[in-house]
Formats: sequence, structure tokens, C-alpha cells
Amino acid sequence: MLLRKADVVEGALKFLDTEGLDKLTMRKLGAALNVHGGALYRHFPNKAALLEAMANKLTEGVGVPLPEAPWRDQIYVLGQRFRTAMLAHRDGARLVSGTHATGANSITAGSLVVDVLCGAGLAPAQAGSLAFSLYYYVLGHTLDEQNQAYTPEEEWQSGENQLASTLSPRYAEAFASLMNTDPAERFAYGLNTFIEGVASRIPHS
Repeated sequence: MLLRKADVVEGALKFLDTEGLDKLTMRKLGAALNVHGGALYRHFPNKAALLEAMANKLTEGVGVPLPEAPWRDQIYVLGQRFRTAMLAHRDGARLVSGTHATGANSITAGSLVVDVLCGAGLAPAQAGSLAFSLYYYVLGHTLDEQNQAYTPEEEWQSGENQLASTLSPRYAEAFASLMNTDPAERFAYGLNTFIEGVASRIPHS
């Protein structure tokens, strides 16, 4: 059967889920797809191009039309969509962070954020800057979230115990709360705080 470009991307995402980003190579992916590694180069000139396509596929649902709602709710939905998309695959946030996010789906999602913010009353330059800030918040939070998921809890606890004597009581309390709070709850808190910060820059919002 002829191997299509979409088949390679789909196979690469499945490989990501089972083996992780560090083990992904063109040779190993070719073996997983039962083809010679060289066959993949007919569709992608190098691994970087493949990763870009994977990131674009991963984010394909982020920029779909939004429900009719106030701009705050729409930005919240977009932030949650982006996090959910990255969490759908192992190392999804690392994959996205290591690419230039120039795929059609990424651009569509970014354009949607800018349009929502401009509709709320911001100038395009402001909206663009804040769209990037939103992107970095969601990406950074999800990256850390996935890293923690694959790091044994004993390692986190060991590091905290080693520093316990040098930490301020307030920091120790904050760190303990952070580790014991559901990641989805932490994310929602930060996203809502970001949105309120945006609102403070919009006259009469």
C-alpha cells in the first residue's frame, strides 16, 4: 500500500505516544511503519519538517469556530483547547515548543485569538503581543505538567526535602500547595488571572 504523507504523520504521533519524543528518529519511525527509513524522505526532507507537520496535526482542533460568547469566555475556551490538544499526546508540549508553529492550524488559532482580542477593543499590535503571551503561558504550563507526569514523585519530594532547611516557610507552603493541586485547577486559575489582566487593558471592559 502506498504510504501517504498523512499516514506518516499519524504513525509518528502514535510512535510519540508509545516511545516518547526522545526516541523518535526517521529510522525507527520507518521500522514502525514497516518501510525503509528512506521512504519517509519522499514526504519530509528531514526530521524537523516531520516535527512541524506533527505539531500542525496536533493543533488542528484549536482554531475551529468559537461559540457565541463574551470575549473572556472565548479566550478561556481557546486556552483550554490548546492545553487539551497538547495533553492528547505524550510529549505534546515538547513537540510544539520545539517547532516554529508555522503550520496552517497554528496560524489559524493565533489569528482567532487576535480577532477575539481586537473585537474586545484592543489594537492589533496589542492583541498580537497578548496572543503570544497566552501561547507561552499555555505552552509553559503544559510542558511542566507533562514533565511532572513522567517524573517519579519521589524525585520531586527528594528535591524539596534537600532544600527544606533553606526554604522560607511561605515558599514551602506554596510549593506543597502547588504539588497537591490538580494541574487542571492550577491551569484554570492562571488562565483566568491572565484574562483578567487583559481586561484591565481594555477601556470599559
